[in-house]
Amino acid sequence: MQLPVSVLNGAGKETEMSLAGIGILTVGDLMEFVPARYDDMRLKNPSEAAHDEKVTIEGTIQTEPSVMYYGKKKSRLTFKMLSGPHVINVTFFNQPYLKKKAGIGDTVTVTGKWDRHRLALSGQVLEAGQYRREMDFEAVYLLRNAISLKLFRKLVLQAIDLYGSYIEETLPENILRKYRLMDRKEAIRALHFPESQEEMKQARRRFVYEEFFRFQLKMQALRKVIREQSGGVVQKYDLVKLKKLIDSLPFELTNAQKKAVNEICADMKSRYRMNRLLQGDVGSGKTAVATLALYASVTAGYQGALMVPTEILAEQHAKSLHDMLEPFGVHTALLTGTVKGKKRRLLLETLAAGEIDILIGTHALIQDDVLFHNLGLVITDEQHRFGVNQRRILRGKGKNPDVLFMTATPIPRTLAITVFGEMDVSIINEMPAGRKVIETYWAKEEMLGRVLDFTEKELRKGRQAYVICPLIEESEKLDFQNALDVHAQLSSYFHGKFTVGLMHGRLSGDEKEAVMKSFSANELNVLVSTTVVEVGVNVPNATVMIIYDAERFGLSQLHQLRGRVGRGSEQSYCMLIADPKSETGKERMTAMTETNDGFVLSEKDLELRGPGDFFGRKQSGLPEFKMADMVHDYRVLETAREDAQTFIDSPSFWTDEEYHLLRTILTESGVLSNEKLD
Repeated sequence: MQLPVSVLNGAGKETEMSLAGIGILTVGDLMEFVPARYDDMRLKNPSEAAHDEKVTIEGTIQTEPSVMYYGKKKSRLTFKMLSGPHVINVTFFNQPYLKKKAGIGDTVTVTGKWDRHRLALSGQVLEAGQYRREMDFEAVYLLRNAISLKLFRKLVLQAIDLYGSYIEETLPENILRKYRLMDRKEAIRALHFPESQEEMKQARRRFVYEEFFRFQLKMQALRKVIREQSGGVVQKYDLVKLKKLIDSLPFELTNAQKKAVNEICADMKSRYRMNRLLQGDVGSGKTAVATLALYASVTAGYQGALMVPTEILAEQHAKSLHDMLEPFGVHTALLTGTVKGKKRRLLLETLAAGEIDILIGTHALIQDDVLFHNLGLVITDEQHRFGVNQRRILRGKGKNPDVLFMTATPIPRTLAITVFGEMDVSIINEMPAGRKVIETYWAKEEMLGRVLDFTEKELRKGRQAYVICPLIEESEKLDFQNALDVHAQLSSYFHGKFTVGLMHGRLSGDEKEAVMKSFSANELNVLVSTTVVEVGVNVPNATVMIIYDAERFGLSQLHQLRGRVGRGSEQSYCMLIADPKSETGKERMTAMTETNDGFVLSEKDLELRGPGDFFGRKQSGLPEFKMADMVHDYRVLETAREDAQTFIDSPSFWTDEEYHLLRTILTESGVLSNEKLD
């Protein structure tokens, strides 16, 4: 269907250029241009029409149509129309010529916006005579004034009539039968010229599945290629030793942790390189899972590396791993930017000789002189904080080591299987037993005094508090609390009683580390900060989290911030200071007070904000779909993923003629080379 649109009658040079402006170059592009909505052209009974709905009503004109002119070339045509028992006030703006089409006693059909309260119709289309429209539903397209809607519909109809027989089916016959989907020719016709609501629904259903299936086919093929080309190390770990370590833990692994450990270990034992994402809520026990994976690699005769974004987090992990693994003869070491001189030289020599089993550190791990003896497993914590090149360099320190990415940002499964489709995903979606739920309260600004009184009571018990602000300094455009002002206010409020620190993104890395170390050591009682504390800070003594202008944050970010407290044995609290004006803002605050489950909140966040805002507009990896919606059609997305995986894993997919078109899609998209198919 690569014929240019100029083959159609009415598509002259000017029209062809206009269509090109909205991405339509070929007859195929024209037929696949998706309607933005459908106008319901069925006759409506005024008593059944919804307020502000676009409706078509038939009636008899009761008063002589009159035209009033006002302003420059502006006019208003009005008359009364009887439809059943209802007398309707009809108005047409700037269409005075319609007066010739309407007279007292005439039967007419008016299409326009219905005002239920005033029994009035703001007309858009007037047709003389009784209603005789061919289609009940008319497709409406976002044409950006490229060409008229009437001409566009005419060209689409002509394209389907002349070239519809050349439309190729892109879905396998067994899929069409399995889900009772329309064939492609029928679906394209129904997409543009539906004869009923059911036809519209079935056409959309077919194309939503097709979009997801084609996308997931590419993702699963990419996953297969990455997997088969990786030639990973086969890590024959010692299961007996691993079980002894698990038995020695001072806590029972949750079922979700056990499942994640099993999935990771199965990957490590396979001949393919592991490429897995481990996501779990704050406090769900990802570090324990990572430690078990690293120990398994050590028992198989390999070294492990754990890279984290900050020095303080690296130190916390190093201490945790040392305490858990030293009794089992495992040698761990810490490498950060502060390790220098002779100490660093000795550490690197020991590492290259294979005498260090697990190296924990920051991006210092990826420097050129850091050489491993036999690296088998690489774990990157909060992987989104590192660039692609940084992660690649760390992987390059070994010969195709297994790779595990970790994140404490609960990503909705809908997005995880889309954005990370080329990865395997393990999810820890339950919390360890006995962990206290953080009590969350939503307070209006006038209640700030009470919030600070409560905070002071906690501080007097020896606890600490975070105070989060959305801005660093005052902005003329945005009237939100800012860190510099709040720091000044709280320093005055707690003067002589408690110390107040300040941290924000404009501080250097060393300055941030110094502030966090002071807070961790309880030298600072209160830390005023922007969202730089969102990830990777563990201060068990902090029991209060206050978030100013909380309506400015997304749910997932609020949840991440809340997760900075509740890390010790004492009850912790989160106070949301917010006066949201929108319903969405109010829903966010309510959701935060109702659940501590990050996955539930992430799904709600996705529902309220959409995938683009969930990750940020610049986030790469989010596909654009014409009809499919990752939030509302997530069940179809999961079904399509499972189907695509089944096809890619089936030998017949790569040889049978019926799948030739699908294989072509993979080569044309660059996922596979032609050699791969030969």
